[in-house]
Amino acid sequence: AEFPLTSFLKRAYNRQARCVLVITGKGRAGDRVGKIRGELPHWLNQPTLRPLILAITEAKILDGGAGAFYVLLKRNRFEGLR
Repeated sequence: AEFPLTSFLKRAYNRQARCVLVITGKGRAGDRVGKIRGELPHWLNQPTLRPLILAITEAKILDGGAGAFYVLLKRNRFEGLR
């Protein structure tokens, strides 16, 4: 899931998107935190993504609540940055 997330966020940044919804799911009923939800902060802090990200916050219930996050992207001042 890390590679598709990285690709998705880079494409969104290159398209000049400012906010994306990342749906991780909540995990299984007995788990404290789902695997992808638990790894998301680590993945977003990697050197390839950290420079693109302004902020991260849990989504509103209507958009997925604890199973989703809003990722706010910095403004892309250079078109086509890879």
